[in-house]
Amino acid sequence: MKELNAYFKSIIDQERVSVVICNLQHEIIYMNPAAIKNYAKRGGEALIGKSLLACHNPESNKRIQQVVDWFAADVSHNIVYTSYNAKQNKDVYMVALRDSEQKLIGYYEKHEYRDRETMKFYDMQ
Repeated sequence: MKELNAYFKSIIDQERVSVVICNLQHEIIYMNPAAIKNYAKRGGEALIGKSLLACHNPESNKRIQQVVDWFAADVSHNIVYTSYNAKQNKDVYMVALRDSEQKLIGYYEKHEYRDRETMKFYDMQ
């Protein structure tokens, strides 16, 4: 399994959308390159090790904790639709992260854009 870590990290690093991973204390433990770039005005890579809650208002923090509590309540609770960003035409979700024994170990925010891909098929130029 350890050798798969490099593959998993490469998958996340190649994502074009922001991936910010937090532990259960809401500390940002990882940001992929897209997230570092996207959150550059808020500190970018310097946010790693900081509390995600410091980036949000009290109402958002309450909602984040409600979702984490829901994740912890049952192993089948793993994804919550949290918002739609009309400006960027994307859906946003919170996703549970679990270890091999299904114990909750953290969470991340998942972004799914609704725009059709503009890249040409198999365009490798």
